[in-house]
Amino acid sequence: MKMELWRNLMKPITIIKTGKTFPDLIDKNGDFEDWISRGIGLPNSEIKIVNAESDILPEPDQIRGAIISGSHAYVTDNLDWCLRLEHWTKMIIDNQMPLLGICFGHQVIAKAMGGIVDFHPISLEIGTKEIELLPSCENDPLFTGLPARFKVHLFHSQSVIQLPANTTVLARNEFEPHQAVRVGKNAWGVQFHPEANSAATRGYIQNLLADVKSADYEPDQLFEQIEETPYSASLLKRFVELI
Repeated sequence: MKMELWRNLMKPITIIKTGKTFPDLIDKNGDFEDWISRGIGLPNSEIKIVNAESDILPEPDQIRGAIISGSHAYVTDNLDWCLRLEHWTKMIIDNQMPLLGICFGHQVIAKAMGGIVDFHPISLEIGTKEIELLPSCENDPLFTGLPARFKVHLFHSQSVIQLPANTTVLARNEFEPHQAVRVGKNAWGVQFHPEANSAATRGYIQNLLADVKSADYEPDQLFEQIEETPYSASLLKRFVELI
């Protein structure tokens, strides 16, 4: 038993990179995988970055857990690499390996397991917003003990419209009923961005200013509402501790 535990601990936490953020944000603070790596808080030797667009995705027995990043791609585009990722995601979940999907990754998990993803019927959701945890979090190993309400960073235009079977909704807000879910026992999806900080959210509002205005948001108000989101950020370390 001790040898099996040791072998598992020697396997990496795998970050599945599914795209790039805006160039100006990369220049200032790195890319999606860098944000996630910093949030995890493990040495680089314990983290493996896999590019879903070009790399071979690892077998379940090669990892001890995985995080699927956000992306500027759309799940509904059914790109070849994304369809491969969906197949891999289902295999990981079927093998009960710990998995966390962030925004696009959250949507990939839902679609891979039979849910429906599409553009949100209202508009994009962007900025620092509050989410509400549901009573289901009381027995959830990732969310238990967190406050009933806390702030998160959000920037997305697609959502999980219909949940797959065997899914528990963990968090919501007025805009998005599926802010956090658990699929089965070991897979979680969050529509928000626990890896993002205030600078990232400010950068997304600036880069998407035309979309923000067309969605009838007031940019100055969004900028004023930006703040750090420590409870959201804690989910990355919580996920690693859970593994």
